[in-house]
Amino acid sequence: MNTDPIADYLTRIRNAIKANHRIVEIPASNLKKNITKVLFDKGYILNYKFEENGPQGVIKIALKYHPITKIPAIRELKRISKPGLRQYRHANNLPRVINGLGIAIMSTSKGVMTDKEARQEHIGGEVLCYVI
Repeated sequence: MNTDPIADYLTRIRNAIKANHRIVEIPASNLKKNITKVLFDKGYILNYKFEENGPQGVIKIALKYHPITKIPAIRELKRISKPGLRQYRHANNLPRVINGLGIAIMSTSKGVMTDKEARQEHIGGEVLCYVI
């Protein structure tokens, strides 16, 4: 049993990037699917595919690398809100990651979105992770 599935999701992506893998497979959940969609929309991953294998399903993520230098698009993934200490932010106090160069993925009442989208919607929520 995994106590923190989002940390497991981020760790699998981090490990695949360090090993220079092109594709990583992760057990699916609705929250992980939404985080994957945000990463794709913001250009951090090349592509993704949801497969319904067994009761849970699998997310296949194609990681994005620079074609010449082979540097990954994702430099750092950092878990912020943890099961033991949840991190919530009000709409007036949303985080900025490296002055807007990175993104903070948030879970809000209107779904999973970035800090910039939450700032535009003027809603707060739980800060799940930082992506740089």
